[in-house]
Amino acid sequence: MTAPEADLSGWAVAPFTGGGYTHDVYRKGTGPGAVLIPEIPGIHPGVLALGNYLVDNGFTVAMPSLFGESGRPKTVGYVAASISRACVAREFAAFATNKQRPVSLFLQALARDLNASTPGKGVGVIGQCFTGGFALAAAVDDSVLAPVLSQPSVPLPLGAARRRDPGLSEAELTTVAERCANEGLCAMGLRFSEDKTAPAERFATLKQRLGDAFEVIEIDSSPGNAGGFGKMAHSVLTDEVREVAGQPAYEARKRVVEFLAQRLT
Repeated sequence: MTAPEADLSGWAVAPFTGGGYTHDVYRKGTGPGAVLIPEIPGIHPGVLALGNYLVDNGFTVAMPSLFGESGRPKTVGYVAASISRACVAREFAAFATNKQRPVSLFLQALARDLNASTPGKGVGVIGQCFTGGFALAAAVDDSVLAPVLSQPSVPLPLGAARRRDPGLSEAELTTVAERCANEGLCAMGLRFSEDKTAPAERFATLKQRLGDAFEVIEIDSSPGNAGGFGKMAHSVLTDEVREVAGQPAYEARKRVVEFLAQRLT
């Protein structure tokens, strides 16, 4: 049985150009702004559900369609094809270490644009999986006050150096660290404990550089964990959420909303 496509009705869509790139951006909601960057393979039903959850909790959400077909459900083949295309795209530089990724300039421009049209003190940016680290790179721009990195997997963690790499250039990380020290910027990172695609070493690097300004939520996914997560648990804010109070991913998603509200209002 084929999974249903995501219902994008109610979302306004228009192309947006920034940093030399143009992508369609879906917008919906009122209140402070949050840029929601899709995970691979694109704006699938789980990503859309997260976007609607943020809208329902009082945020204006902008979702850029960086890859894939918006609304199309995930399948193994679709995910594999999207990863293959994204990995070779210069915009994402999936394997490079100490790299300023061109997509970060697009996201910074989108954050500024969203900030100009929303009432918050600034905007949040949520990245997931392939796009997780892009959220922190966006925080080079002063408009971003609440970057959230959910299971950041770029650069793809092949080898020790890439596992330690924070996912942005040294110059960008220095700027973010200075904002944390001098402007009170805070960031959040989420991962499952056994997720090798979002390595613990990467979070250790970020914790070392950002200190207490980097809040880490690590959900136990070891064998026999209380949450019942399998060893392949990965997408903290989408696939693994169950609408049950106390379920660890459900509570993590609630904490993200609290974090955004605290930082932006």
